Amino acid sequence: MKIVLNDLYDYEKMKIYQADEAFKFSLDSILLAEFVKLKENDIVVDFCTGNAVIPLILSTKYQNKIWGIELQDIIFSLAVKSVSYNKKDKQIKLINDNIANCLNYFKPESVDVLTCNPPYFKVNEKSYLNEEKIKAIARHELEIDLLTLIKNAKSILKNNGYFYLVHRSERLEEIISLLNQNNFKIKELVMIYSKHNNPSNLCLIKALKNGKSGLKILNPIYVNEYTTFQNIF
Repeated sequence: MKIVLNDLYDYEKMKIYQADEAFKFSLDSILLAEFVKLKENDIVVDFCTGNAVIPLILSTKYQNKIWGIELQDIIFSLAVKSVSYNKKDKQIKLINDNIANCLNYFKPESVDVLTCNPPYFKVNEKSYLNEEKIKAIARHELEIDLLTLIKNAKSILKNNGYFYLVHRSERLEEIISLLNQNNFKIKELVMIYSKHNNPSNLCLIKALKNGKSGLKILNPIYVNEYTTFQNIF
């Protein structure tokens, strides 16, 4: 497996380790990290952290301690290398496990903000799974599904804790239903488009645990109109 050290977009000359056989960080993680807003003492956890791109971006803007959970050993090792290379070891702590086991590491209702860029696609008889197992797990719900993800977010988030999620727009109806079933209310929603006249392919969601109804649909983002995505919210 070839490991490369790439620029982390244009974030303060930060670098990130990536592998050719694994998914490299993409725009969805950048947009989610930019969407997140933290308060000074917030305890932050990133589910499905991959090579820690979201914690690393957040660390350029905030001083909060951030925990990242990643299941796959190889991807976890890249996250550890990336955090160490950028000298963020004291701020970012990483856990190598399935997020279904998050209560082994965090007390119930102890986290203020949870972020997640999860596997997007369901698994069924029509699913095309990548031959590379690493990519298949990152792309499809082989190890964690949307309902389990939301239930575990609910278990460790405090009352009125925020859950930030990026996902496929085509699954928005299901996401809203599952969030409501687990006592989350969406407070902010952003639809992402590759360009005008194209359907939305991604959405950003900010949900509040035990929140009241009251949804703000923010201005859409047309990706082709931006040369940088820093500080777009």
